[in-house]
Amino acid sequence: MLNAVIIEDEGLAIDKLKSILTELVPDIFFTAIITSVKEGISYFAGMPKQDIIFCDIHLTDGLSFEIFNNFQVDTPLIFTTAYDEFIMKAFDYNSIDYLLKPVNVQEVSKAVQKYKLLQQHFNQNAQKLNNLLNYLGTPKKTRIIVKKGMEHIAVKLEEIVLFYTENKVVYLIDRQKTKYIYDKNLSLSENELDPNIFFRANRKYIVNINYIKSFRSYEKVKLMLEFSTPDISHQVIISQETAPDFKKWLTGT
Repeated sequence: MLNAVIIEDEGLAIDKLKSILTELVPDIFFTAIITSVKEGISYFAGMPKQDIIFCDIHLTDGLSFEIFNNFQVDTPLIFTTAYDEFIMKAFDYNSIDYLLKPVNVQEVSKAVQKYKLLQQHFNQNAQKLNNLLNYLGTPKKTRIIVKKGMEHIAVKLEEIVLFYTENKVVYLIDRQKTKYIYDKNLSLSENELDPNIFFRANRKYIVNINYIKSFRSYEKVKLMLEFSTPDISHQVIISQETAPDFKKWLTGT
């Protein structure tokens, strides 16, 4: 559902815009129709949630910019106005488009499509950004506690060649080729590691960039890693889908 606010003081313009939007976005819901600056200030004082705002500029009691001068409104704005003199000023207020009246289906459709593309882009990157912020806000580990037999040992992260899972148990191998048990699942392990140093190669492996000697083609579309530590017998395969991200990670791009 798309929650929309219309700021407009002309009844016919409101009806036309609602009709066009309902045709283009059948699941649209109009959370508010605002007809004046005063009404807009009162409405946004309640910090409402909406996805998009369609906004005329000249209202009966002033310019709609006055509304947004009173509040920080982060919602994308599409201005609909009969005047082109405010086009530069409009982009000071989260504007993603500026439509001159009378608006038509084609122009509104392009503006809505622009909104959807921007939304898709930011949604795709939101989780990556959130993961990065969580990582930056978390104290960095330099060692982890692992098990070898009955002993619990602190191993430096910089000495770990790879993590892997086998029969639902997570193991790690250090540069001396010593194998330890790590008492967490692979996803939790991944979240604790520096993403610049460690990479989730596939469901089974996390690898350390400092011990990757090279990689080569495998089954034409996949990659096989070779480690600088001798006699690492694990065959770590990067899928075709993961290969582009792996290459970017490896080169720091």
